[in-house]
Amino acid sequence: MSCLSAEIKTYKKGQTIYRVGDTTSLIGEVLSGSVHIIKEDFWGNRNILSQISLGQLFAETYAAMATEPLEVSVIAAETTEVLFMDVRRIMTTCSSACEFHSRLIRNLLAVTAQKNLMLTRKLEYMAGRTTKEKLLCYLSAESQRQKSAIFEIPFSRQQLADYLAVDRSAMSNELCKLRDRGVLKFEKNRFELLHDKTTTK
Repeated sequence: MSCLSAEIKTYKKGQTIYRVGDTTSLIGEVLSGSVHIIKEDFWGNRNILSQISLGQLFAETYAAMATEPLEVSVIAAETTEVLFMDVRRIMTTCSSACEFHSRLIRNLLAVTAQKNLMLTRKLEYMAGRTTKEKLLCYLSAESQRQKSAIFEIPFSRQQLADYLAVDRSAMSNELCKLRDRGVLKFEKNRFELLHDKTTTK
């Protein structure tokens, strides 16, 4: 930890960790809680790009570029503990060239590849032309990822609307229509997908 200039900080729900325009050389790892990666337009409309949960990293792309200003904000979604590590210390192995440091570099590369995969999946969700198509694509993918027709998602209604870049009221209406047609059941963030595909048309 001393080799990486590591530091642990705690944030309250809603507290900003990084904001648009910041620069950093620090990678954050979530030790407890979760954070949202937020993109806002000129008028303040908010879109959740991703949720970073226990054990996951954030800001690694900007930390690697060092002088590139962040184009997103990072907000604590709940009380969250974050471990910060200096990317310059990660990429430059210590004099002892320990096995742990080499493993950390390999893991960082794997995390970057996983993030690219997550962004590819989100592009698939966003490709839907309607709110219903975006919802069904996202919920289907979550069901497959969790290997169950009954599953929970990590978002509230507003957060899900922000994540899919749709209007919350319109999304809630579509969820109710899909429930009434027998496509799915839901209670808060718990969903169950039903098998009659013809009802999705």
